[in-house]
Amino acid sequence: MQEGSDIMGKIAGAYIFPHPPIAIPEIGRGEEKSASRTIQAMKKAAQDIKSDRPDTIIITTPHGPVFQDYIYISTSTNLAGDMGRFGRSDVNLEFSINTELVGKIIDYSNAAGIPCGGLENKELRRYGFSQNLDHGAFVPLYFVSKEISSFKLVHISISGLPFNDLYRFGRCIAKAVEDSQGNVVFLASGDLSHRLSHDAPYGYNKHGREFDELLVNSVETLDIERLLELDEDFCEQAGECGLRSFIMMFGALDGHQLKSEVYSYEGPFGVGYAIARIQVGEEKAESSILERVEDRKKQRLEELRENEDAYVALARHSLETYVRNKKIIKVPGDLPAEMLESRAGVFVSIKKNGQLRGCIGTIAPVRKNIAEEIIYNAISSGTEDPRFYPVQEDELGELVYSVDVLEKPEPINSLDELDVKRYGVIVRSGRRSGLLLPNLEGVDTPEEQVSIALKKAGIAPDENYKMERFEVVRHK
Repeated sequence: MQEGSDIMGKIAGAYIFPHPPIAIPEIGRGEEKSASRTIQAMKKAAQDIKSDRPDTIIITTPHGPVFQDYIYISTSTNLAGDMGRFGRSDVNLEFSINTELVGKIIDYSNAAGIPCGGLENKELRRYGFSQNLDHGAFVPLYFVSKEISSFKLVHISISGLPFNDLYRFGRCIAKAVEDSQGNVVFLASGDLSHRLSHDAPYGYNKHGREFDELLVNSVETLDIERLLELDEDFCEQAGECGLRSFIMMFGALDGHQLKSEVYSYEGPFGVGYAIARIQVGEEKAESSILERVEDRKKQRLEELRENEDAYVALARHSLETYVRNKKIIKVPGDLPAEMLESRAGVFVSIKKNGQLRGCIGTIAPVRKNIAEEIIYNAISSGTEDPRFYPVQEDELGELVYSVDVLEKPEPINSLDELDVKRYGVIVRSGRRSGLLLPNLEGVDTPEEQVSIALKKAGIAPDENYKMERFEVVRHK
């Protein structure tokens, strides 16, 4: 709230909006007719946004500068872009940024421990990003600008942060809006699945349609908790686009009476497009959506800890001790005999919020026994996986472990001898080798399994290479 005034800003309405460039007539050139229901609904949504009379439109997009652990928000005074990437640089838009509201969002977010802010143009280029308006924001704003033009913009990119943190960030947006003046419309840009058919951009996956049906139903029934608890592996397999954008939006609406209407859903081109309006009513009793979700998550983790076997418990204890004390534990004497007397290759996998946080192992044993193999590989998975920063102490309570004990590999001559559920695969060419464990989400065929293993090894598909298969005993 501004000094000397008791007028608070408010979010007058919120919208879910897809961003297919082909929906713009200058781009589609007739092909947009395949998405006619979507285009009509986008036009209707733009008219409804006009009736909300926004002074500012906040738009969240999956196609701006996206970082894993940082929320980018445009801090420039103006933001412009065109559709040159799609062959029409003459189709362009430019908006003034509501820099006052941007500053408040950044302040509230950082105070809540959620990294957020802008970046200089030079820094953006270093990461391969542009400061221009991305198509995820451009397409919805193209339709909105046909109805109104006298509004300022706040442009926010999604982030790879956990869903709960994105929801909290939405709450920060709401506080910043209340602390300002004027009417705000929240426009959450995002397509749904990109894997609805075999000619879809990322190919077909059976979870694509399932994700879209779940998302549309959750919006219709305002079942926000279900969205926050979606498994990220499932979302990745479905090839979803806008979920994080939508979660930010619902976070900004937290604590208000809501009414939703899905204007349309269809899946042309193998991509799901949904348009929905969320009408925002008065504040109700303090919301406990996020708290209930986090309580259930905490309970699930406690149940996992209570039920973990000796293999998983040893992996967890090894990493926790090392992160906290920088000490490698000694092999406990009360372990099952096979852990103390047998030798085998072992892989330790670590996940956080459903996402991989580390995975390192040994194809063949290099330690005295399985127990030592687990201890050293657990520490390596949490601290030496080059894909991730080392695990920090404040993360330990959120980590989920699995331990794969490898059986002895055997040579094979063809893909016909593989079964992705039963066997892992090792590919070798000279000193290069790559391994992929069995029964992994999203790996459905031997061809996919071998292709991934080859990439991990740096072996080209047309090179000569040998294959081995192996079974594992998985502890989780």
